Amino acid sequence: MDILHNMRVFTGVVNAGGFTAAASGMGITTVHASRAVAELETHLNARLLNRTTRRVSLTETGARFLSRCEQILEAVDQAEAEARDALFRPSGKLRVHAMGSFSQRYVVPAVGRYQQLYPDVRIELTLTQRIPDLIEEGYDVSLVASTGLEDSGLISRRLGTAFSVVCASPEYLMKHGVPQCPEELLDHTCLQIESPVFRSGVWTLRRMDDIENVELGLSTFKVNVADAMVVAVESGFGIGLIPMYTAMDGLSSGELTRILPDYMSQEMGIYAMYLSREYLDAKIRTWVDFLLEEMPKRLAEDSAKLRSGWPVQSGVALSIVPE
Repeated sequence: MDILHNMRVFTGVVNAGGFTAAASGMGITTVHASRAVAELETHLNARLLNRTTRRVSLTETGARFLSRCEQILEAVDQAEAEARDALFRPSGKLRVHAMGSFSQRYVVPAVGRYQQLYPDVRIELTLTQRIPDLIEEGYDVSLVASTGLEDSGLISRRLGTAFSVVCASPEYLMKHGVPQCPEELLDHTCLQIESPVFRSGVWTLRRMDDIENVELGLSTFKVNVADAMVVAVESGFGIGLIPMYTAMDGLSSGELTRILPDYMSQEMGIYAMYLSREYLDAKIRTWVDFLLEEMPKRLAEDSAKLRSGWPVQSGVALSIVPE
């Protein structure tokens, strides 16, 4: 028995004053309308309507049931309208996960620009260093960096690529000298980011088609957040392989010095991941479309700047020798 349908027929019969009029207005037969009300009465084990050849009238039980039916059907209609509206009008809470490393440079500013376009959307942004379970943890979209995504059944849209660069502080280089090739990194203190993206204890550096794996051994400092790594490198702890989006500000200000400028880490993709293409909520669709328009340009700008050798180091800086 379709109880919601039978409730609609019952309220229709009461409002129309009879089975024939209700059936005509609902596009069903009189027999169908009569059977629907009879099924309800059997289900409830109560008489809802008094019937005569001329008219129908509510019983006391029927009057109470009618009031509840009207409340329930109004709530159902409202829920259906809201669900349909969600497909076309971005509104409500959007739960976004992002890996913390690139969020401050790219994601947080994007949130501000997106909300200027869609002020009815409230974004709740969570930063972690892992790929979450979207269903289990309730996220609408996850933004991740990865050298290769596993087959998870999720929809993934590539937003661009990124890589890491080798950096140190000017003070560290004044004291310990500047490595001129990857092998010389073994004579220095190399700090490590504990990341699901890269192998622990190994820096894979690429120069054109030349790839070198540098086995770092035991590190004196390891951290799982790139922003903390930047602080450690700027403070002179040692040399770090830092994601480009985290290194840009320090390189621009001079607090970081790029070394081995011809080398960078293997590229990793930046992806937006969500559950399904079918019946996609408007706030998810517009957020992903916005990222697809915004993020590739910004990633490409930073990438092109670093690939061009920016920032240009002075000859004096690159000829530093240890004290």
